[in-house]
Amino acid sequence: MNILVTGANGQLGNEMQILSTGCPQHTYFFTDVQELDICDAQAVKAFVADKAIDVIVNCAAYTAVDKAEDDEVLCDKLNHIAPGYLADAAEAYGAALIHISTDYVFDGTAHIPYREDAATCPNTVYGRTKLAGEEEMMKRCSRAVIIRTAWLYSTFGNNFVKTMLRLGRERDTLGVIFDQIGTPTYANDLATTIFAIIQQGIVPGIYHFSNEGVCSWYDFTLAIHRLAGITTCRVNPLHTDEYPAKASRPHYSVLDKTKIKQTYGITIPHWEESLARCIAQLKE
Repeated sequence: MNILVTGANGQLGNEMQILSTGCPQHTYFFTDVQELDICDAQAVKAFVADKAIDVIVNCAAYTAVDKAEDDEVLCDKLNHIAPGYLADAAEAYGAALIHISTDYVFDGTAHIPYREDAATCPNTVYGRTKLAGEEEMMKRCSRAVIIRTAWLYSTFGNNFVKTMLRLGRERDTLGVIFDQIGTPTYANDLATTIFAIIQQGIVPGIYHFSNEGVCSWYDFTLAIHRLAGITTCRVNPLHTDEYPAKASRPHYSVLDKTKIKQTYGITIPHWEESLARCIAQLKE
């Protein structure tokens, strides 16, 4: 198969590049904005046609949640309009489409894990544009898989794990929010699941994926420091209102992963197990 991966320089895109070496039977086209501007409908169609693409994996997104509140036009272009162009191209040339979405499509007021059919209610620019992107894809592409994920981190780029490692080494004390609950997702595990979906065949629909288990950002930080051997920084729990941010965060965004596990027969590691793997990689 010919596989197009957009947003190839991001956390997930980089993990896809590494794992692709284990599936040499396929031909890959890893693109970022320099190689393919997904906001250009004609360029997207031409690329998909020219390279005879069978599967598009869209890892590109505008993910700066606070910045998005002041940058709605660009955020909407990347998260809503561009996915529609990818969906049109996929449908026109018979390709399947795998698109990454977010827990921010929910308002975070639930107390049990969100299933795929739970009512969406985004309350940020980021969440609204991502939901609009989902809707475009489902409407315009008959072979679309949407994977909602949360709290993504990896050895690549900027993310919470790397920030907490740096601050843990620089500071004596650190305040981290304890009243927002979710599940971290190691981008390597998400990439592995995307490859499993490609291998087994597309079953269209919306799916949820994160690692197993539940924690707060505070618990997550304690685990990061413990696994990295950081003992000189005291981590203090903060309430959300003690750490003001432009965009509101979901207080509860645990995702129910039953559907993806049953459909594709996958086993998902616990978040601490995956975090240990990531930190071991960073140490290397």
